[in-house]
This record gives sequence, structure tokens and C-alpha cells, in this order.
Amino acid sequence: MPAKEANMRQDGKDALFELLRPKRRTAIVDIGANPIDGDPPYKAMLAAGLCTVIGFEPQAEPLAELERRKGPHERYLPYAVGDGGEHVLHVCREPGMSSLLAPDPDRLALFNGFPDFGAVLHQVPVATRRLDDIAEIECMDFLKIDVQGGELDVFRSGRRRLAAAIAVQTEISFVPLYAGQPAFGEIDTVLREAGFVPHCLAELKLRPLAPLIIDGDPQKGLRQLLEADLVYVRDFTRPDAMSGEQWKHLALIAHHCYDSIDLALRAINSAVQLGALPQSTPQRYFDLLQAQRTR
Repeated sequence: MPAKEANMRQDGKDALFELLRPKRRTAIVDIGANPIDGDPPYKAMLAAGLCTVIGFEPQAEPLAELERRKGPHERYLPYAVGDGGEHVLHVCREPGMSSLLAPDPDRLALFNGFPDFGAVLHQVPVATRRLDDIAEIECMDFLKIDVQGGELDVFRSGRRRLAAAIAVQTEISFVPLYAGQPAFGEIDTVLREAGFVPHCLAELKLRPLAPLIIDGDPQKGLRQLLEADLVYVRDFTRPDAMSGEQWKHLALIAHHCYDSIDLALRAINSAVQLGALPQSTPQRYFDLLQAQRTR
């Protein structure tokens, strides 16, 4: 457990959760939950029992690994989430590059190693499901999505779910590597239209343009942007943009997932203005942060 998280625990309980006392755990939906991509941003929340996770992964091996690792608050399903139509899953040599879109050989050739990473080993017919139609999702506060170019189809098929969500972490592409893949601007427009604004970069990937290799590392970036994991949150400029409970969940996500204590404080203050938290809560949050720093 990271030091920050350890310091926010008191007698086995999460101090911020105890301060905010939301009515339920934060509901997280993870589309493209392949564990090969590393730890999810909600790992600390999940370990502390602060959230539930329902994840979707259509590839058999990653799904089996998720099932093997899962805890009591996790559920994983083999659905491919998209526009609801019939598609083909292009299974690539690098599992993290498998996609419902076909890799673009000309774009892959721009970056060292990517023609090999994106080589299609086989194709699998799949029936996709619309996000709004998945009955197993009871609620969605936080959507994490990484589906290698299919994000826009998921957003368009999930407008009802997105309308109730408070945060989205999505992969965006500056140089699309798949045929027909939407670029960053299209994703940004759709999420802004749904009421979200950018908050932070969870990860930024730079790659050298081939054939240049930096310091003997074919993947060490110089300046060229390739892709990023960008975090959007529901517009935080007005307290009435969300309910008191939504502000509480945003505070928990901001604090635990991204160490965004400024956004967490903004969320707490907004909940106070709506009468969902006592007036003393912002100062008590400051006290928790101070206690964390002195340990």
C-alpha cells in the first residue's frame, strides 16, 4: 500500500470515506480491463473496500487472469462493448493492441516495433453490446475505458450511463494507429457535450519516429505524442451541477485515484453548499491532509 494511502487509514478504516460517509461504495465500470496494462487508477480504493468494479474483457486469457485475481467487490464479464453491432476482433501479437478496428500498417510503420506489435494473428467475430443496454451495470460513477480506438462507439452507445457519471478516464490518440480510429479532438468534443471537462493526464506516451532510436531504447520518446490516458470530470464550476452524493464520490476518486486534493476539496465544498456535508468538513479534510504530511 502506498504511504499516502496508509496514512489515510485509521483503525483499518479509510479516514476520508468516514468523513464523507457516502450512502454506498463508488461504482466503477472498467471497459477493456486487460491487466497487462498495469494497475488501474482505482487500485487503492478497491483494496480499501471503497468501490465496486464491474469490468469487461472479451479476450479469454486476460479475462481468466482477472477472474483469478479478483476480490469480493469485483465482477468481470466477457462482453465486447461497442455500438451493439457485429464486428471482428483483430487479435494482435501484442495483446494490448487487439482491437475491433484493423491496425493501419502505414501508421504502425511510423514507430519502432509497432508493425510487429500490431501484427494481426487471427480474427474473431464478436457481437458487441451497447453500454446503456448492459443490465449487469446497476450504476456507474467512474468509467475507465481503453478499447484501442473504439472509445467513441462506447460513449455514443452509453449516453444515459454517461449522464449519471462523474468521472471518465479514457485513452486518447494523437496519431491514430487503426483504420477509422477517432483522434483526440473527436473524443474531447463528445465528452464535453456530455458535460465533462478535462482534469489531468493519468499517463502520457511519447514515442520516437522511426527509424531514430534514443539511447539504445526503441521506445524512448523524444517529442512526438502518441497517446495518453486523459481524465475527465463532470463540470465542477457549479455546485448544482451534481448532487451531494455525486460530489462525495468525486472527492473520493480525486483523492484516492489521482492525488488531486484541490479537486477533492472543491468537491467537498460543493457538497457543503448543497447541505450534504457539515460546514466543518473542509477544515477536517485539511486536518487529515496535515496529519498525512506529518507521518
